[in-house]
Amino acid sequence: MPETSSPAPQAGAQHLSPTRLPEDQQLVLRVMPMPADANGNGDIFGGWIMAQVDLAGAVMPARIAKGRIATVAVNQFVFKQPVSVGDLLSFYARVERIGTTSITVHVEVYAERNPANLQVVKVTEANLTYVAIDMQGQPRKIPKD
Repeated sequence: MPETSSPAPQAGAQHLSPTRLPEDQQLVLRVMPMPADANGNGDIFGGWIMAQVDLAGAVMPARIAKGRIATVAVNQFVFKQPVSVGDLLSFYARVERIGTTSITVHVEVYAERNPANLQVVKVTEANLTYVAIDMQGQPRKIPKD
């Protein structure tokens, strides 16, 4: 049987690739960007990624608030690596803070690339704040249970 070897790691690749997805956060969304989501260079539009982060970030606050919520702030948003068509994006979230009417969430986005020689790369992270609202769009208290 012939001997096989892995290609030499690229310079600087160490900071790009955690070897696995996080276990201390909740997976809230998984999606694969399509060609319609890309610019002329084949990179996925940042606005598309931001929209997906907003959707992913809202999952836990909606459950906690037990009802309608609205995004009130994007406190931080960092693009770390480009995203390409065919990357499998996994969105992980954790609640940072629960206030009287608002919930702040941290979202991390990982791209799984090259299934034959899997590489997992953190591509984006963000902090967002959502507020619980009533049917008239006014802030309401978050249930304590």
